[in-house]
Amino acid sequence: MEVKKFIVSFFRDFVAILSEMSPYLLLGFFFAGLLYAFIPKQRIEKYFSGKPLRSSVLASIFGIPLPLCSCGVIPTGTAFYKNGASKGGTVSFLISTPQTGVDSILATFSLIGLPFAIIRPLAALITGITGGLITSAITNNENDNRVYKQEEEKHKSFIQKISDVFRYGFIDFIQDISKWLVIGLVLAAIISALIPNEFFELLNMPPIVQMLMILVVSIPLYICATGSIPLAAILILKGISPGAAFVFLMAGPATNAATITMIGKVLGKRSLFAYLGTIILGALSFGLLIDYVLPIEWFTQIANQHLGHNHGEHLSWWQITSGIVLMILIINGYIQKYRNSKPQLNNQINISTMEIKTIKVEGMTCNHCKSNVETNLEKLSFVKNAKVNLNEKTVTLEGDKIAINIAKETIESLGYKCA
Repeated sequence: MEVKKFIVSFFRDFVAILSEMSPYLLLGFFFAGLLYAFIPKQRIEKYFSGKPLRSSVLASIFGIPLPLCSCGVIPTGTAFYKNGASKGGTVSFLISTPQTGVDSILATFSLIGLPFAIIRPLAALITGITGGLITSAITNNENDNRVYKQEEEKHKSFIQKISDVFRYGFIDFIQDISKWLVIGLVLAAIISALIPNEFFELLNMPPIVQMLMILVVSIPLYICATGSIPLAAILILKGISPGAAFVFLMAGPATNAATITMIGKVLGKRSLFAYLGTIILGALSFGLLIDYVLPIEWFTQIANQHLGHNHGEHLSWWQITSGIVLMILIINGYIQKYRNSKPQLNNQINISTMEIKTIKVEGMTCNHCKSNVETNLEKLSFVKNAKVNLNEKTVTLEGDKIAINIAKETIESLGYKCA
């Protein structure tokens, strides 16, 4: 392919895919902000303990719509466990949450249709409950030596909550997923420009072989539920089986090297076995269901309609406008992130009587990491204020007679590593 032709095709495909997704993503970000502001995690974590079936069902139901990216679910799930959630409930949450989210469900509908948009949360619910029940059964005899303290919910006015809706939905959440969303869009545009349509059909690989290949790639891969959608849509267009595309949609966001390491460290090897086994068997089962039981046209019509030949020519003005708005919000997210890179300690505290300590922390990647580290450190009696700098990978503590070893133990119990 000529370089000029490839570049033109790449930008055309990038704009088309971005514009198709953007209106639904913006609506999803708004709903994400509503969930964050009006249903805070302190209100739902109390349901993550108790009888295995109850905790697994509730953790999965609460986790499915939550706007957490693949990296954000790690510290949030760990914080739930530290604050009293059962291992079964925690694993249910870790399985179901990253597969979906209100933003990714809407974006799935926009690019690859209603059947995929329905089966994604259904698969997340079933695998989440199954994984939680298995975890509860195989870890039932493990000792629980945790000492935890419930986090008190901070009461906010309605105006403050409305402000949180837009701050979280259109700044914080976009900061967390923008990197992987852009990577997904770029890779999808490259594949669309380079690989001929129906390419995978010409390879004549059975669907189950395609699923196993996708599974091997997906398990260690780090990608968010929303970022996986354009890649799955393009793969379907290029001839991969819808079932194999679903394996990617499910296993890609739900598993990655960081999550695997954290679960093994915090919850133990048995929980990790239940987590990985449930996702692998669940992804293959739903993939086989799509390819061999359900009508194939349910899962191919929409992708071919939106992303087939001459896609981009039917874009409306509001889709293009939404794409521009989304790119502006992504750029603004990076500007805000670097503008706020220096930790601002509480100036009202009399710093002459306070110690200030800084700890280098590896593994913090998003605003959920920041929030969970700060919240858990500020529960310590000797910490008055904790501020995370994501760019420098540090946390600065302000307090009285700071026990640095206890602070490091608290951080590492969340799945991070202190230098």
